[in-house]
Amino acid sequence: MGIGVFGGSFDPVHMGHLRVAEEVRETFSLESVYFVPARIQPLKHPAKGAGAEDRVRMLKMALRGNSFFRTSTIEIERGGVSYSIDTVRQFCLKFDQVYFLVGVDAFSDIGLWKDFEELFRSTNFIVMVRPGRRFEGPPEALRGQVGRVDDSTWEHASGMKIHFHHMTQLDISSTRIRELTREGRSIKYLVPPPVERYIIARGLYRN
Repeated sequence: MGIGVFGGSFDPVHMGHLRVAEEVRETFSLESVYFVPARIQPLKHPAKGAGAEDRVRMLKMALRGNSFFRTSTIEIERGGVSYSIDTVRQFCLKFDQVYFLVGVDAFSDIGLWKDFEELFRSTNFIVMVRPGRRFEGPPEALRGQVGRVDDSTWEHASGMKIHFHHMTQLDISSTRIRELTREGRSIKYLVPPPVERYIIARGLYRN
């Protein structure tokens, strides 16, 4: 059994994050999934959102009640720009088998990531694919380094696997939740109830 590492801004965490993590955990028989909120994401323009402390609190509220889910604050504590390779290195020191969860759009740009070659020597990947999204072949940065095992799996030259998981359709995004909150509209059923109450009580995303 391995563990999953699921990074992101989680600003805020929502039901789509939770559902896909649960599907991946079950499909790959993971011992646990660690949600890792980023301090600063290197390839995204910073949105006007919640601070690190609020995002961590919302995550902990959302994950409560699922014994397989964990919150890791290593990127928050490390400070600066949050590079996945630094996080994976730390998890690989603690666990024998690590699966790195990533969306298919981010995976397509993997050649832009810091030390991406080391990532593929260090961890298995689980690439989360939205319904209707086709993925024809490896990104340019991986050409010649991966081979197809079956319809849902590639193998890297290092021996690490790249699994493709087709997600249940849940058309929810943190961006939309922030927009709805700014407009004074309901976010019920998009986020867990404790997260909804926290956002309202703290007045997050109002400006």
